[in-house]
Amino acid sequence: MALITKAIKGTKDILPKEVHKNQYIESTCIGVGEMYGYKEIRTPVFEHTELFQRGVGDTTDVVQKEMYTFDDKGGRSITLRPEGTAGAVRSFLENGLCNETMPQKVCYLTSCYRYEKPQAGRLREFHQFGVECFGTKSPLADAEIIALAKSVFDTLGIKNLSLEINSIGCPTCRAKYHEALKEYFENRKDELCDTCKDRLERNPMRILDCKSPICSEIAQGAPVVLDFLCDECKEHFDMVKKYLEAQNIEYTVNPKIVRGLDYYTKTVFEFVSNSIGAQGTVCGGGRYDGLVEELGGQSTPSLGFGMGLERLQLLMEAQNCEFPEPTIPDLFIVALGEKATLKAVEIARDMRDEGFTALMDLNQRSLRAQMKYADKLGARFNVVIGDNEVESGIAVLKNMQSGDESEIALATFVSGFYSVSLSSQLDELKINGEEFDFDSLFNVGNEE
Repeated sequence: MALITKAIKGTKDILPKEVHKNQYIESTCIGVGEMYGYKEIRTPVFEHTELFQRGVGDTTDVVQKEMYTFDDKGGRSITLRPEGTAGAVRSFLENGLCNETMPQKVCYLTSCYRYEKPQAGRLREFHQFGVECFGTKSPLADAEIIALAKSVFDTLGIKNLSLEINSIGCPTCRAKYHEALKEYFENRKDELCDTCKDRLERNPMRILDCKSPICSEIAQGAPVVLDFLCDECKEHFDMVKKYLEAQNIEYTVNPKIVRGLDYYTKTVFEFVSNSIGAQGTVCGGGRYDGLVEELGGQSTPSLGFGMGLERLQLLMEAQNCEFPEPTIPDLFIVALGEKATLKAVEIARDMRDEGFTALMDLNQRSLRAQMKYADKLGARFNVVIGDNEVESGIAVLKNMQSGDESEIALATFVSGFYSVSLSSQLDELKINGEEFDFDSLFNVGNEE
């Protein structure tokens, strides 16, 4: 039998046997964000196209080549979000967060969509953890979001990442830099790709981010933005470096970093790994002091970052980082016959009401088939209920790891299960190969 269709190129199914990895990464990201005061925000998967044209920048690869844009039935131009910041800023303004006490800190887990050539760590539907901090111009905020990103990596056990930072200045000093870039690239204009020829007049910094091998080679000798910073931008960048050093965060200044989106100002940064091939950037961000105003708000200095979750998982797997084991069912109930099934349904309900995982065979197969199914599911305990067990009110609960068996009353099944389960856990709990002495917990600091 042939499938009618398959998953669209550049998308990926996450199967039940793998999803615990994604859940672990996502919960870690949100948990670390909360430690720094960032609360989760959720925005729509599609927005008016103008939001990204104005926010991301119409000279970027994202807007020019990669967005999924279409007209809806009302004739409006709609775009699936290619990144998270523009939507977060729109929500910040539309919902009045701009009128609250500053800074406002938000974070999100979001799916994004870009039409790119699919490869390892780069999909057309991908997922990001992002943070946005609105309403502070302090370099302390720049250092804090970098520290937040590092905390995520440290918590996940990721090693050997290099932090690269740069400053691309403010509109004032960047205007002088643009003139220097135009003069440099004008001499080799005929060699540039057609897209960069257009960028030369509109935003020459975008040429530095072009993926064309020829344009990249030409850009190697381009003027360096750090040489054009005004005094304020220099001071800001110097303070960012000092705050990073105060937290023992190692960094390298890389004057070639400009980031791929037009809204960035002053600090930009990337965390880079050499463990996952060409797609080595696993986190990138920086300051975007003009974006809120560009999208219709008051001047609001802001900053943030985006972190690719697929790349995080690739990196963790490449470095053999530990993932928590997937959860296993607490109990599988083997029910034989209608009376036993009715009793099993009652017990499963009571178990679930108390927070336990209780499963049954919905196909009501034979004893052997149910036992085989239970084994595949890996339940911690099994219980077989048939006519005899219903009649006597007693069944046998089996620990599937140790093989130990215990009689259990069906009328008080949950409390009996709790007792057996707790006893089993205490038997398994050892410290330094010896039984744990719980009495010692109450004697700490009370030695005579």
